[in-house]
Amino acid sequence: MSKIKSIYAREILASGGEPTLEATVILESGAIGEASVPYGASAGSHEATVLLDGDKSRYNGKGMLKAVANINEILVKELTGMEADDQRKIDEKMLLIDGTEYKSKIGGNAMLGVSMAVARAAAEETKLPLYLYLRKNFGIEQGEIRLPRPMIVMIEGGKHADNSTDLQEYMVSMQLDDSARENVRREMEIYGKLKSIFKELKINTNVGNEGAFAFAGIKQPDVTITGAFAPLAMKSNEEPLGLLLRAIEMAGYKPETEAALSIDAAASEFYENGKYNLKTENRVVTAEELIEYYDSWLNKYPIATMEDMLHEDDWDNWVKLVEKINGKIPLIADDLTVTNTKRWQKAIEMKAATAILIKLNQAGTLTETVDCCLLANKHGLMTVPSHRGGGETNDTFMVDLAVAVGSTYIKVGPTRGERVCKYNRLMRIEEEISGK
Repeated sequence: MSKIKSIYAREILASGGEPTLEATVILESGAIGEASVPYGASAGSHEATVLLDGDKSRYNGKGMLKAVANINEILVKELTGMEADDQRKIDEKMLLIDGTEYKSKIGGNAMLGVSMAVARAAAEETKLPLYLYLRKNFGIEQGEIRLPRPMIVMIEGGKHADNSTDLQEYMVSMQLDDSARENVRREMEIYGKLKSIFKELKINTNVGNEGAFAFAGIKQPDVTITGAFAPLAMKSNEEPLGLLLRAIEMAGYKPETEAALSIDAAASEFYENGKYNLKTENRVVTAEELIEYYDSWLNKYPIATMEDMLHEDDWDNWVKLVEKINGKIPLIADDLTVTNTKRWQKAIEMKAATAILIKLNQAGTLTETVDCCLLANKHGLMTVPSHRGGGETNDTFMVDLAVAVGSTYIKVGPTRGERVCKYNRLMRIEEEISGK
């Protein structure tokens, strides 16, 4: 493997129209790797720092010229000449250069851009697809390659859609393992039926940050939802579950065995003064009451997973939630663990979660992200690599990562170019693997 010859970065635009950065790494052999860095509109407080300029005269202070300069003036000097395939050593050196807990000096966005671009350049030199290179580089080549199933965000609420539900995302997760291409098709057919339901009920079909319908509730008091189940309550956090269930059935799929529901509450966003403020339902509840509320849904709907159902530091109640659910479904940690091995290890030891959402920019380096996945694999727990809300890019690295580590699902929205490119990459990987 040849050495790093040059590194440079530039400011680009992310999906929400605000800046992010793109890094390029060139090796002595001429191999080139590029990567762009996503960030979240809804982000946990323990994530790696997205270093912003703070200059209100540019992009309202959200420019990324400082992070770009840290790559072009600092990291290039420190990393040039290093062996490109020594990913762990490169990432560890960036951690030493930064020296802060949350990567606030160099910026997690700067470090991740370089980290991913290095891996892409090394994969290019070896002539291996990225997912195979990652398996080789991190010693996870054993076993058959497993393609993740799509977990598609279909209804958005919370911070991802104005005047909506308190809970942030309502998803459909495929339960069949026969084909990635077929699973994507099935999901999009369900999404199409959901759109027809919205039109029937005269609900707008605008999409939010993640390409899903930005659900704002049913405004007509005399409208009810007809179908194979009872009418739903208006303007509640439960209402989208019934809509998705109806869409699954209309598309001709069996709830639970073929297509199931998944929820991301992003509960930290509606946590206030030790309680949970459900503004949609005009009530404030304790953690214990919220747990009972969630548990009641498991008896009414074909739910496959729940994510971020409590506040990011409400550790003891996370444990109570795990005990209450008692293995019925995986409970996915996101803001609780933020793709951080220390927090993930704590969650495992406390039995505070039984699965983990994986976001590369939460960690800030590829090595830390993979280590988090491998820790889950060691304990037989599920990983779900995910897109980001308002700051996604057309980079598909997360898909190759999901394939490399054997993730159960990938979580991405159903429309907009920066979302569908992930599914297009998954289908292409399936084609490469099958040879068809």
